[in-house]
Amino acid sequence: MKKLSSRAIAAVTNGLLVLVLIVVGTVCFFPAAQSVSSVEEKAIHSGNSENGVSLMINVYWGTDEVYGILDVLESHNATATFFIGGSWADDNVAALKAIVEKGHEVGSHGYFHRDHTTLTREQNIDEIRRSVEFISLATGYTVTLFAPPSGAYNDTVTDAAEAMGMKTILWSKDTVDWRDKDESVCFNRATNGVKGGDLILMHPMEHTLAALPKILDYYAEHGLKTVSVSENIS
Repeated sequence: MKKLSSRAIAAVTNGLLVLVLIVVGTVCFFPAAQSVSSVEEKAIHSGNSENGVSLMINVYWGTDEVYGILDVLESHNATATFFIGGSWADDNVAALKAIVEKGHEVGSHGYFHRDHTTLTREQNIDEIRRSVEFISLATGYTVTLFAPPSGAYNDTVTDAAEAMGMKTILWSKDTVDWRDKDESVCFNRATNGVKGGDLILMHPMEHTLAALPKILDYYAEHGLKTVSVSENIS
């Protein structure tokens, strides 16, 4: 039997090495890429509307400001989506009912503002369900959207929401008004580079309420209208 030359052996060895690298790269790289993309795809960060933007108001405090926001929205013929914390709703049923009665969309913001990434799937479902059931009991409203407190989410969180027939909602613009208590900062963050499809996060804060009429005027002047999150992402 003829011996292979050293050059032939080297060629075979190099070919096998390349094949091993391809297999290892496929196994190591692609599952990681799919894992990152799967959790991103399960949470919605922006909408599809050509000229509609959505005000997302997360509520665990600020009852007086909630009423003020409702007045401003009504005076500007604008709409918003309020993501309601169940523990707040439990203490402020009249304000919750006013939000629904004035035609605004309502979503769940959990019940106790917990970090949902630290909860099991069953605990996530329980935390979301408690808020959804209370909102439904108090107003008859059917909740289909969930905004995780602090924007903390992972596959467990989105899977729990999906199991309840709900979509997990994040944002494309954050006013960070809970931290930076400045009317002009809030206005700038809600308007700079704003475009159709944006989901704009804010809270019932005194300076946010003060900035809201100017924010809505800016949208109108630039051909944008406020729409519910559900309409925006449909």
